[in-house]
Amino acid sequence: MTAIPQDEDVRQLVVQAFHELGLSEADIRDLHETLLIDGRRCLARSYRAGHLLAMWLLQAGVVQFYDGEGSMVATLRLFQKPRHRSAA
Repeated sequence: MTAIPQDEDVRQLVVQAFHELGLSEADIRDLHETLLIDGRRCLARSYRAGHLLAMWLLQAGVVQFYDGEGSMVATLRLFQKPRHRSAA
């Protein structure tokens, strides 16, 4: 069973990625978060700061990052399984 990441943990990953993608502290302080809800289920969360947008697709376990023109610039996989080493 895969554990669902906590909201705050994903938010921190998004902030870190926004830093790495070149956003200033001022832009990141103005982070806006929205939820996509269908019925009673939250399907996605989006984070917008400066010219960047990140969308966390909860069921897929990925966060996709988009630039100001709507082009995807990065993907973060949250459900990656650890690789097991085989005995030599």
